[in-house]
Amino acid sequence: MHASGLHTLDYAVFFLYFFIVAGYGYWIYRRKQMNNTANDYFLAEGALTYWAIGASLIASNISAEHFIGMSGSGFAIGLAISTYEWMSAATLIVVAVFFIPVYLKNRIYTMPQFLRERYSPLVATLMAVFWLLLYVFVNLTSILYLGALALELSVGLDFNVAIWGLSVFAIAITLGGMRVIGYTDVIQVVVLILGGLATVYLALNMVAEHFGSSGIISGLALLREKAPSHFHMILPKEHPYYKDLPGLTVLIGAMWVNNLNYWGCNQYIIQRTLGADLNTARKGILFAAFLKLLIPVIVVLPGISAFILHSEGMFQAEMADANGTVKPDYAYPTLLQLLPVGMKGAAFAALIAAIVASLAGKANSIATIFSLDIYKRYFNKEASEAKLVQVGRITIVVSMLIAILVAPQLRTLEQVYQFIQEYASFITPGAFSIFLLGMFWRRTTAAAALAGALLTIPLSALFKFFTPEIPFLDRLGWVFIMIMVLMVGISLLQKKESKMVEIDAKLFRVEPAFVVGGMIICGILTALYTIFW
Repeated sequence: MHASGLHTLDYAVFFLYFFIVAGYGYWIYRRKQMNNTANDYFLAEGALTYWAIGASLIASNISAEHFIGMSGSGFAIGLAISTYEWMSAATLIVVAVFFIPVYLKNRIYTMPQFLRERYSPLVATLMAVFWLLLYVFVNLTSILYLGALALELSVGLDFNVAIWGLSVFAIAITLGGMRVIGYTDVIQVVVLILGGLATVYLALNMVAEHFGSSGIISGLALLREKAPSHFHMILPKEHPYYKDLPGLTVLIGAMWVNNLNYWGCNQYIIQRTLGADLNTARKGILFAAFLKLLIPVIVVLPGISAFILHSEGMFQAEMADANGTVKPDYAYPTLLQLLPVGMKGAAFAALIAAIVASLAGKANSIATIFSLDIYKRYFNKEASEAKLVQVGRITIVVSMLIAILVAPQLRTLEQVYQFIQEYASFITPGAFSIFLLGMFWRRTTAAAALAGALLTIPLSALFKFFTPEIPFLDRLGWVFIMIMVLMVGISLLQKKESKMVEIDAKLFRVEPAFVVGGMIICGILTALYTIFW
């Protein structure tokens, strides 16, 4: 496909966004006199408001993998891919009620720290290494690849130039620490939502006009009329993409394991809440849950629109690679090219905002785990606060350089979003089993946790390579059950009390306003799954 590039007004809009984010970040950095301590640098302890926490959760979560990858899955699969977002909204409520109180009560700053205090240094270090490998070689790399691909396809920027440009922008924000990331994420979220809605408007209007109508309401109606198979949340077994989204598994099965691990046991995400008090953290998570409901509108509807228009003979060259193969991940960049002057700059800024915010958040978490759980414990136990911050900054640069080298290797993939989900799921069953039993069952021992950590990748790999017909979410569920049973068995055989983190059941009580907000979200989800079953 051929990119049409940006016009002068588009560049003006983009650079306005760039200077606002950079200027605001620098102002926060100077005004708050940051980075005096490691906790301030990595966690912004006590500094983030609930709306900054909620915005940062979404900005860090939403990236090119959504704008490009999930939109591509919308093109190929349809609305069903939205289950990752909508079920996440429900998951966030569970995390806010049951997980956050445990972390805050025990003053947990990193996920390996929790494992060290609950189990043993060996379990903590092993999982820290797993997380670092996953964050660098799967998450950071795929975000960078998809971001560069989007810029190459939508505005004609050279792929390698795009990779370096995104990396430098992200590093500049990340070096300022979590407080700069948290507050600049508020701007990033506003930009990505408004810019994303511009693309939705264009896509729906194009569909309406193609069939002789006008307006986004007509466009929405035509989407369901022209692509009814793309509006089912629960896929039947005969569906060609059943292996990606296996039926009821996404509603009452292993999707819960996948999401609870991601939102409740993931340094990259949970780090935004660990420096706040419980009430602020919960309000921030609830705010993020409401924003989550909006994401499929921004990223999935454009993909379905592109599918319909492509089926009608449009975008044949734009949606194909050099070999003539249709690439679903080209859907969003194709639509981005067609936006009018000025609006294209806003959508371009939205895409950059999503990519850079996610890169910054991921890099900060990599730096946090390496500095506090690897460097301080094994290389320099007497490291000063300033030294830890320095090591964190070096880690950020090194991890980004690794991602720059690895990212181009992902060009062979058809749907990168599914790649991310599948390979992250190799660690998920063991990690979530260790956290779930560690929090809520006193008998769980360090030996049981170590067995779970050691077996999660081998068991997942055996399932993948010897039973490839099993959908990866079902595989995740089976491995989770096996590891849970194994850990319970080992713990019972040892017949000894294990270390236990402090749990105060009173902290599981929530404010009436939180209950109302949670009920509204559950009501909306019930309606969505009922309508689009």
